[in-house]
Amino acid sequence: MNSLKTVVILTFVFVIQTTFFAQEFSLFEAQSYALENAEQIKRSELDLESAKKQVVETRAMGLPQINAEGSFQQFINIPTQVVDGALMGQPGTNVEFRMGQEYNANAGATLNQLIFNGSYFIGLQVSKFYTEFVSTNIKKSQEDVLMNVTQAYQMALVSARNKAFVDTLVGLTEELINKQRALYEIGLITEEEVQQTEFSLLSAQANLVAANTAHQNALVMLKLTMAYPMDKEITLTEDLDQLLSDQERELSGEIENNLELELLKKQKVLSEYDLKNIRMTNYPQLVGFFNHQFNAYRSEFDFFKSNQSWYDQTVWGLKLTVPIFAGGERWAKIQKAKIAIKQDELMVQEFQRSLQAQEVQLNNELRSARANLKLQRQNIQLAKIIHENALVKAEIGKENSIMVTQKYNQLVQAQSQYVSAMVEVFNKRLELDKLYNELIRK
Repeated sequence: MNSLKTVVILTFVFVIQTTFFAQEFSLFEAQSYALENAEQIKRSELDLESAKKQVVETRAMGLPQINAEGSFQQFINIPTQVVDGALMGQPGTNVEFRMGQEYNANAGATLNQLIFNGSYFIGLQVSKFYTEFVSTNIKKSQEDVLMNVTQAYQMALVSARNKAFVDTLVGLTEELINKQRALYEIGLITEEEVQQTEFSLLSAQANLVAANTAHQNALVMLKLTMAYPMDKEITLTEDLDQLLSDQERELSGEIENNLELELLKKQKVLSEYDLKNIRMTNYPQLVGFFNHQFNAYRSEFDFFKSNQSWYDQTVWGLKLTVPIFAGGERWAKIQKAKIAIKQDELMVQEFQRSLQAQEVQLNNELRSARANLKLQRQNIQLAKIIHENALVKAEIGKENSIMVTQKYNQLVQAQSQYVSAMVEVFNKRLELDKLYNELIRK
């Protein structure tokens, strides 16, 4: 009885822990979780499985095809035959007679074997190459998921830092009000100054509500990008300052590693295979076949009696198809395929130039964002000192509440600019990582 009670208690404790205790994630762990659970990646992996099955399907077209066939028919009216009466010694007349049996049946098997078809060999090559194309597409899906998760994780950290900052401001303002009320009671400051500080407190509390909402929404977005259950809590263990420090590491990537560029190049290869396939339609096709069947004819439905005959028939042969003239259709298809390849080449060239421009722009913007972040970090530190000095003076009645409010607003603005600067650095670095295909872990 005691052991059963212990099991129940332990089970209850486990359920409570699973339900209420948040799972902890570093950035790497969040990325790993997303790679294993994101639906976008799973769909891409299913595309790869489908592509592999397409290879099997295409290969099977060149293997022997065996089919069994059977049929049964009953003539409600046996067909009437009409011949010249001269064949039966009755010239000048037509002789009518019924010929055949009321019940007919046949059963047999046919084997077909493709001997030569140029399109078949091209199809094999295309189906194998397509699996490579889909594999690259999986990497692209992984890249998209990793970028979204990383961006959401960073935003969640930034919003948490901002929430803590606003929460500190609320606490400082509450302390100031309590001290000012004491000063007011002894007549050292006016009621208007106390009310002005209370106004600042309400503003700070409103900012705190907004900061809490922004942080909760950031966590929701992180769960969404990770494919993490929405009803479960999540805790982030990464240090924001360390992540910011990591952004200072210089990149030495190559735009030729860009996944979108790789996909465009492979699309061009697919167009080249399409041209080869169309050209192969000008070549002859050769197919062999073998057929063996049994036929039975009855005036009564007695096909299964052992003393009744079935007549066998065996035939084999070759079928050669030689394209001669198609009214210019094949020529037009070849020209269209060549145009498609040229279009793909131009798309690759255009995209390469676009990547080169993006590389220059993003490096410039990242340098600018890093410089701005340093300035905003100094700016907020200075704004904090100014605000703290104003609070100290207000506590002893040497600074009026209006000036404190101005310093508070100045600090809030500095914090907003600092947050924007952090986000800008994170985003520009992420875009460069994606450009160089540095998001996917080796």
